[in-house]
Amino acid sequence: MDRSQPVLILGGSGQAGSGTASLLRQWHPQLPLTIAGRDIDRAQRVADGLGGATAVTIDLRRGDLGLPAEHSYSAVVAALWDDHLNGLHYAQDHGLPYLSVSSGLVEIAPEVVAGARRAGASSILVASHFCAGVVVLATLELARAFQRVDTIRIGAVLDESDTGGPAGTADLERWATATTAGTVRRDGVFTWVNGPDAQADVTRTDGVVLPGQSIAILDVPSLALATGAPNVRFDLAVGESAARRRGDPASSEIRIDLEGAGPTGAPLSTSRYLVHPAGQRPLTALGIALGVERQLGLRGEAVPPGIHTPETVLDPAYAAERMAEIGATFVEAPGGS
Repeated sequence: MDRSQPVLILGGSGQAGSGTASLLRQWHPQLPLTIAGRDIDRAQRVADGLGGATAVTIDLRRGDLGLPAEHSYSAVVAALWDDHLNGLHYAQDHGLPYLSVSSGLVEIAPEVVAGARRAGASSILVASHFCAGVVVLATLELARAFQRVDTIRIGAVLDESDTGGPAGTADLERWATATTAGTVRRDGVFTWVNGPDAQADVTRTDGVVLPGQSIAILDVPSLALATGAPNVRFDLAVGESAARRRGDPASSEIRIDLEGAGPTGAPLSTSRYLVHPAGQRPLTALGIALGVERQLGLRGEAVPPGIHTPETVLDPAYAAERMAEIGATFVEAPGGS
């Protein structure tokens, strides 16, 4: 891996990709970046705004992504749906770290199998979690106060005007086609829930309750296996956020409820909201940028080849610091502790 070569961001002119590029430029001004997209003019505008960046067109149907053979990169970021897995194969062929955010729990099988078949070729960071793993990291930071975690419940409000642009909308539609069931961990068993069992109330920061449901999302196994919690659930409501209701831009509102035991063994519970006034885009970009930084060894050792998830390679405390830097806050939930 040659860090003097640019990070190739597939979909770099989209919301998540451009936000990631902006954070990486802020954190590591000398890190070269390549903004890749189908529309070269749009990609060039993003690159020009960053400075020290280049723009290229890509064709995800081609194994070489349509890139000139003489081009070299330090990592490949798929900030869009890598539907032919050619972004992954390109990274493996060149021994580069690869990060993806659009496969979702229901679509990771091809990605995981492709990674397992060439386990020594690349570090593969599967970050198709909510906000690219930021919610998992925020939850683990709150869980540090616990000796034992028994129950984790996440309730996220996704503003209907903040689904992440065309690519994000397409991801949601594709996942909904794959399954209407949610996945939970109940009494230590991962299971699917549907119908009434999948339905749930999700409470906004202003106390308004929105109808939501359990979804099939990687946050559930990541949190369950990281904490040992036998009961984990992630519910999502798509609707109007409290901020937009007040006439402000759409915000992200993610309620995190934890129950278990504290350091002395006494019962302990906490309820916090992770809030960002600009919605999910900054949090998603942060999750991707944290992953790229870690994979390249720009903070800590470079991630070794193999398949990884955000919580296995990122420090929750450091992630929480970065969350605060971009304007995210933890807010005590009404009735929380």
